[in-house]
Formats: sequence, structure tokens, C-alpha cells
Amino acid sequence: MDTAKEFRLPDLGEGLADADLIVWTVQVGDHVELNQVIAEVETAKATVELPSPYAGTVAELLASPGDTVPVGAPLLRITVPDGRITVPDGSGAETDSTSTGPEEQATEQRPQVLVGYGPGAAPVSRRGSRKAEPDAEPSSSGALVRRPDAKPGARREAKELGVDLATVEGTGPGGVITRADVRRNADGALAQASLAQASISEDETRVPIRGIRKRSAAAVTRSAFSAPHATVFLTCDVTNTVELVTRLRSSPPFDSTHLTSLAIVATALVRAIADEPSLNSSWDEETQEIVTHHRVHLGIATATDEGLKVPVVRDAHEMRLPELAGAIAAAAGSARSGEASPSNLTGSTISITNVGVFGIDAGTPILNPGEAAILAVGAISDRPWVVDGALAVRKVATLSLAFDHRLVDGEQAGCALAAIGAVLKDPVPTLVSAP
Repeated sequence: MDTAKEFRLPDLGEGLADADLIVWTVQVGDHVELNQVIAEVETAKATVELPSPYAGTVAELLASPGDTVPVGAPLLRITVPDGRITVPDGSGAETDSTSTGPEEQATEQRPQVLVGYGPGAAPVSRRGSRKAEPDAEPSSSGALVRRPDAKPGARREAKELGVDLATVEGTGPGGVITRADVRRNADGALAQASLAQASISEDETRVPIRGIRKRSAAAVTRSAFSAPHATVFLTCDVTNTVELVTRLRSSPPFDSTHLTSLAIVATALVRAIADEPSLNSSWDEETQEIVTHHRVHLGIATATDEGLKVPVVRDAHEMRLPELAGAIAAAAGSARSGEASPSNLTGSTISITNVGVFGIDAGTPILNPGEAAILAVGAISDRPWVVDGALAVRKVATLSLAFDHRLVDGEQAGCALAAIGAVLKDPVPTLVSAP
């Protein structure tokens, strides 16, 4: 006799209360194997693939793509043959207590956490040690055909636009299919209208607010109206920094790293925190305490196809320039590719954003919720500058430091920004003495 088992949305960690169901990768009647990917969901931080905790047959899908599903809510039911019931450890599955002993029943009382996620666990990357998706899947004729290698976002978009991934040539690393590849294969205006399930009339276009965009909007609104923002600005000569970056790029320590001025700005920010630790703090409303963090986990604001993400470089204060430059590039790259896990996108203590890449001179950034400060770096451009009493053309940039005025006073913010500017004017002494 078969048993129907229910799979509920597991705790994906980092305090996330729900997730948006993006796409089912199985349908009613499909046979699934243990750990086969059955769905993709999008949290406030990342796209996550959900593996099946059972081997059996899909009996019922309990949610539809686009639904926001609370943690613990049922997602689907799988019919499992008796005698083959798997008792997963913290997978979010409903365990059959009639077939377990006291030891297994005790396991049922533990918090339900998807394997590789949740408190105290290191998330498993979708392209990590285990294969997250099958190499082959059945065609309409029943024969096995190789499944195209595509990013989850690309699969979702292909489904929405009606694009056959088998006809798409991937341009990503190793030939992986990206969202841009899917769009190039989509059919003109009709495909664009289908994108994001937009509602288009003669006068307006309406696009549902979902996923990362929805949660990002909630986060910045909460930050803007819960923390008293203030911003200080500094325009500084960064000629020596630009020249140093050019020289270092050809040196052995940076052979495998694309060094940019942002890495030196980040080094200067970390050094400023050592003298002004209030920048690396947070406000605990519940306990009415100021929490000063002793470790610097640097958030890197990154524009992606899915919206703004802030991947984290952990323990940035312990890194020398080559390591920090590589970590910043890797963090931003993982966010853009969609491979950053939820834990890689949470836990920053201070953030940095490079608006200069868009040709912007300066801005007033909104704090990442829970942080005391964020540094915005403007475009580096040639400007007239007074050097030793004479006018010269120099590389100049504007820095903007936004801060929570409950945690950071104007004097502290001003001193920190001035110190960062001093490093960019003459970076060598700081880099030589850096940890």
C-alpha cells in the first residue's frame, strides 16, 4: 500500500519567512528520485532549488508559480511505496511517525531545515559538490535527451516566453545559457509582453512586483523610515590610486585578479572603521542597545538582472589587497550569475556601492537595513585641480558616506570620510601597513 507524503516549504535560513514559487520542474504523475530538484523558489536574497526528500510519484501540486509561500506551508504531495519511505534529516518533509522508532520521532521535533540551509549550516551552491539537476530528462518519445545547461533564471524566462532551451546557444561560462541568451531567442514584442507577465495597454504597462524586487522595495522602505539618514560628501584627488592600480595589475600577485580602484576604496574604508568603529555597528531596537561589530563583513551592492543584491565579503578586515580584490570580484560575480546562496547575501555589517560605473558623480545611498553606514563611490574623471598652488588636470572622484545618525555622529562620519580620502590621495603607506 502506498503512502502520500507532504513536502512543506523548508526554513531556507537567515530569518526568511517565505519565498516565491518560480517554477515546478515536475508535474503530477511524474516519478521523482531522492534529491531530484522539484521546484525553484526565490527568496529575498537568491534563487534556490528544492530537492525532493522522497522517491515516489507526484500526487498533487499545492501551489502555483508566482505564489508567495510561507515557510512550513505545503508545496506538494508525493506518493511513496511502503517500505521505501525515506526519513530525511531536516528536509522540510513530513515524517511518517508510524514507521519510525523513538530516535527518529525525536528528530521530528527538530526545526525543519532544508539540507544545506538554515541556522548554523553552510548553504550548498546550485553548482556545488552535488549535481542539483539531472544530466538527462525524458523527451516526448520517452528517450533520454541531455538537459540544456541553463541558469535557473534563464529556465524561468524560457518557460514564460515559450523558448525551447534546446535551440538556444549559451554564452555564459562553459556555454551555460543565460537570461540574455533566452531573450535573444524570444519572438519580438510578443515575447517582451510575456516577460514578467506584464499587462500592457495603450496608455500603460503593469508588471507584478515579485521576488527580489518586492523584498528589496520593502527593505529600503523600512530602512528609509526607521533610521535617521544623513550623508556627508568629499571630492578628492585619486590620481595616485588610479596610477597604482595600473601598475599593480601587471604584477604577479594580481595575475588572476581584475584589480580595480574599488578594492583600494574598500581597504581605505576598512582602515577607517578601525579608527571609527561606530560605522560598523547596528541598533538593537528590542534590547535598546548599540551593537558594535568587531569583524567587518563588507556588503558589495551589485546590480543584477533580478534587481539589487548585496553579496558579502566576510572578514574583510583580515584581507590584504590581492585577496580583498579577488573576494569583491567573486562576490559580485556570484550575485550577477544567480549562484549566490542566501547566506552569501546576508550578514554584512557595512556596505559599499560603486555608482561611478554608471557615470554618476555622487548620490545619497539608502542604508542596507541593520547597518550604520554605506559608502558610495562616484565616477573617476579628469578635472581641474589645484596642486602645490598651480592648476593641473587630475583624476578626481566624489565619495558619499550615508549613515544612521542614531549610531554615528557627524564628526565621526566626517573624520572617517576624510581618512578614506587621504588614503586614496596617497594609498601606498596604508597598503604597506595593511594586515
